[in-house]
Amino acid sequence: MRMQLSASASARRIAAAVVALASGLVLVSAQSQNREPPRAARMLASAAGTATGPTVGQPATLGEPDSATDFQVRIESVQRPSRQGLDVLTIEEVMERFGVPGMSVAVIRNFEVHWAKGYGIADAETGMPVDDVTLFQAASISKPVTAMAALAAAEDGRFSLDDDINAILTSWRLPGNGFTAARPVTPRLLFSHTAGLGDGHGFPGYEPQAPRPTPVQILRGDAPSNVGPVTMVRTPLTAMHYSGGGTTIMQLALTDVFGEPFPEIMRTSVLEPAGMTHSTFLQPLPPALDENAARGHRGDGQPMGDARWHVYSAMAAAGLWTNATDLARFAIEVQRSARGDPGRVLTASSAAQMLSPVGVGPFAVGFQIERLGEGWYFSHSGGNWGFVCYLIAHKVKGYGLAVMTNSSGGGVVYREVLERVQRAYGWDALDKPVLR
Repeated sequence: MRMQLSASASARRIAAAVVALASGLVLVSAQSQNREPPRAARMLASAAGTATGPTVGQPATLGEPDSATDFQVRIESVQRPSRQGLDVLTIEEVMERFGVPGMSVAVIRNFEVHWAKGYGIADAETGMPVDDVTLFQAASISKPVTAMAALAAAEDGRFSLDDDINAILTSWRLPGNGFTAARPVTPRLLFSHTAGLGDGHGFPGYEPQAPRPTPVQILRGDAPSNVGPVTMVRTPLTAMHYSGGGTTIMQLALTDVFGEPFPEIMRTSVLEPAGMTHSTFLQPLPPALDENAARGHRGDGQPMGDARWHVYSAMAAAGLWTNATDLARFAIEVQRSARGDPGRVLTASSAAQMLSPVGVGPFAVGFQIERLGEGWYFSHSGGNWGFVCYLIAHKVKGYGLAVMTNSSGGGVVYREVLERVQRAYGWDALDKPVLR
């Protein structure tokens, strides 16, 4: 009888130990997002036979990864647990499935670039590999970068976000068409796509050797422009209607105010101060930079055509050449400016204009603002001839993601990368409301 009782007590002690160990493992996996698990918790997991980081080629399955490399492996690998869909593929296999030859990725954590990496090849004809500084076309992500330059100019007293745009322009005037008697078109409305413009188009760009229009020719719809004129079709602030023409008006306004070429304005006011050391608005791309630039591809992974890329006169709307690392630095500049860090491009009050919708539609000055799960994020996508990209960052928590691809099929791929990053890093985009 005594032996039976002893055996029973031992069984209970073993069971209790198992419960305690399980609780310790849960503690490891529940650590908050922006710090490493306590050393004691990692030791407990290790003592229980659970790896604290993934082995080579395997995703981490328990606890938080210990290093940037661990996070990379988790994101790049087949996803566990698998929720079907693309979880059964590696990132390279996802790229192949959707005809994306090359990709540039940068992840933001704690207001810094946590890691950045190039995937695949920059040019399907030459086989040149993508590295972490290979240039891609940012397409419409050029717009919020231009918005930062305009806000910096406003801080310097060059104009106000709420000035009548025709009081700023000197080389062209926006016809009101009877819609601006009660409310003028302003930089704030142009950057938030609420000015009442009706162009609604993107810019297909031009072959590198083809004639290119001036900004005024684009706005008027005059040859050799390949898009229609930019005109007023409704009263300002009536509705949000996406307008690349509105940002082109701001390109012209900045050059009128500064009296300098637009790429130079952007270099001195945003790119260099934000640490975007491998970025330029120069169109076409100079030969020295073209040596490490990606080529545009179709959705099947084949070159778009004889030209490697198109050239854009609408530089403010579509003309930025950059990589994911520099795009991440730009997002960090917005985040750090917004929290009032000293020595930033913008003051906190100016950065707030980029993060606060104007009242109609989801856009602030340059960025789209959206609630995902329990978090608020600023973001912008972009698509040029053979390029697709995406930038997203949290308004206050210091994390984000930049993805650039050299294929018109890049949309599915960047969305998959985003989902994997959200899961690996535990973004609040996945959180549900707290129960009452």
